Amino acid sequence: MDKISRREAITGILATSAAVLTMNNESSAQTENPINAFRGQHQPKPLPFDPAKLKGISEKVVKSHWENNYGGSVKALNAVEQRLAAMMKEKDLPAFMYGDLKREELIRTGSVVLHEQYFANLGGSGRADGKALKLIEQWFGSFGNWEAEFKKTANALSGGSGWTILAYNQQTKELHNYWSYDHAHNPPFSVPILVLDMYEHSYHMDYGSAAAKYIDAFMQNVNWEEANRRVEMIVKV
Repeated sequence: MDKISRREAITGILATSAAVLTMNNESSAQTENPINAFRGQHQPKPLPFDPAKLKGISEKVVKSHWENNYGGSVKALNAVEQRLAAMMKEKDLPAFMYGDLKREELIRTGSVVLHEQYFANLGGSGRADGKALKLIEQWFGSFGNWEAEFKKTANALSGGSGWTILAYNQQTKELHNYWSYDHAHNPPFSVPILVLDMYEHSYHMDYGSAAAKYIDAFMQNVNWEEANRRVEMIVKV
C-alpha cells in the first residue's frame, strides 16, 4: 500500500473540512426559518349566512361584494406579501419603493379584515340583546340614541366610500361610532364590535344612491350574537 505524504494528508484534511463546511452552510440555508409575515397564503372566508335570506339586501349584491371586492382584496394582499418577501432580499432597493408597497400592505390588510368583520356581523334578526346591548346602553344611554348616531355617521359617508364602525377603544376604555373614510383609517387600539361597509359596491345595485335605505336594511340583518361574542373578547360588561 502506497504511503501518503504529509502534504497530501494535510491537503486531504483541508479538502474534507471545506466539504463539511459547505454542507453545513447549505444545510443551514435550507433550515433557515421562513418569513411567516409574508407568506401570501390568505384564503377568503365563506359567507356565514345564506345570502338569499337577507332582508332588503339582495343575494346578487352580496355575492358580487364577497367575490369581487372582498375576494379581490384577499388576492391583492397575497400578491403584496409575496412581493415584500422578494424585496427584502434586494439590498439596493430604494426605500420609497418599499414604502409604497408597505402602504398597500396596510390598505389591503384593512380591507380584508373589515370585510370579514362586516360579513360576520350579517345574517341575524336585527334584534339587539345581550352584552353588546348592555354596553351600548352604558355608553349611549339607550339603544335608540346609539342607533340614531350610528346611522347619522353612516349617512355622512353616503355617495362616497368608507366604513362606519362601532368599536371599543382599549386605550381610552370608551365605546364610539367611528367614521372611517378608507380601509386604513381608524383610531389606534380600537376593536370593532359592529362594522358597516359604506362603499357604494355594498348597495348601489340594490338602491342606487339611496344609501339611507341600505343602512336601514343593514340594521334589520345585524347578527347581534356575533357582536356579543366580540364584546366578550374585549371588555367585561
